[in-house]
Amino acid sequence: MTAANTLRRRPASTTGVVWIHASPRAMRTHLEWAVGHAVGDALRFVWQAQPAAPGLERTEVHWTGAAGTGAAIASALAGWRDVRFEVSEDPTPGSDGMRWMHTPELGITARRIDAAGSIVVPEDRIRSAMEAAGTDPKALLAELDDALGGAWDRELETYRHASDASPVIWLHRVG
Repeated sequence: MTAANTLRRRPASTTGVVWIHASPRAMRTHLEWAVGHAVGDALRFVWQAQPAAPGLERTEVHWTGAAGTGAAIASALAGWRDVRFEVSEDPTPGSDGMRWMHTPELGITARRIDAAGSIVVPEDRIRSAMEAAGTDPKALLAELDDALGGAWDRELETYRHASDASPVIWLHRVG
């Protein structure tokens, strides 16, 4: 038996954050169930009023799990149209970090992120932006803004600032 036959590969473990920026109160249990299903555990979040949108609530949850957990969480939340959220997944060896952003008006988008959480725009996307813009500098700025998810950032920024005093909850995926 060779050494390659005796090694067991463990799935890469990573961390991330779920920010549910704004949700109707009636959705709380549904969202907890959706995220819990994605991480494989029953969950109860600590919810707070969302000062930027009276009548809506917010929560922030830190998680640990296998690479791909962030995508599972984002997919589970994407079906709830009236919810503003973000999900991040930190990079691991062999796996890019990701950030998913969702608003009712724009839907969902996914962007690669680096270890600091900054969006990384791939070379091909930059070349495509340059080609689409031609010699028009305003068109290039618009293309690069789109590549960075600018519309989602502008839509979510007000809700992000409202989270400065939020409690932190850690989730650990089992298995």
